[in-house]
Amino acid sequence: MDLFLTIAGIILLVVGIVGCVLPIIPGPIIGYFSLLVLQFKSNPPFTLRFMVIFALVTICVTILDYIIPVYGTKKFGGTKKGIWGATIGLILGLFFFPPVGIIIGPFLGAFLGELIGGKDTKFAFKSGLGSFLGFISGVFMKLALCFVMGYYFVLNVFFS
Repeated sequence: MDLFLTIAGIILLVVGIVGCVLPIIPGPIIGYFSLLVLQFKSNPPFTLRFMVIFALVTICVTILDYIIPVYGTKKFGGTKKGIWGATIGLILGLFFFPPVGIIIGPFLGAFLGELIGGKDTKFAFKSGLGSFLGFISGVFMKLALCFVMGYYFVLNVFFS
């Protein structure tokens, strides 16, 4: 049973890391489940305190991932049309132009959203840049958390 749980945990960890880049998959949450699965082994590797702390950090990172791109767009002067454009651009980029579309989609979407809203090219570019920087910040934040979880996973599976 421990081998099955370890394999399931590895799969969850890999999917979690992939989910940090693909917005449809909640990467940090799935990464957390990889640690949670290990708790069902015959010798649970983590304390309750460790699991609660990682649960809270995972929740915070997940919430921030939704706030940061919007904040980035707003901070760079974007309007609601730019924010909607960034969201639509992200979804379209994901499905029609992976993996480059995931990065370029929010920028182009915010840019086009601002242009459609009647803003000039300079303003639209600035809004698109804010959306792009917010998206990239969120991805790096999620990846950092998942790699830390991966570190503890590997440490407790292969070196304990």
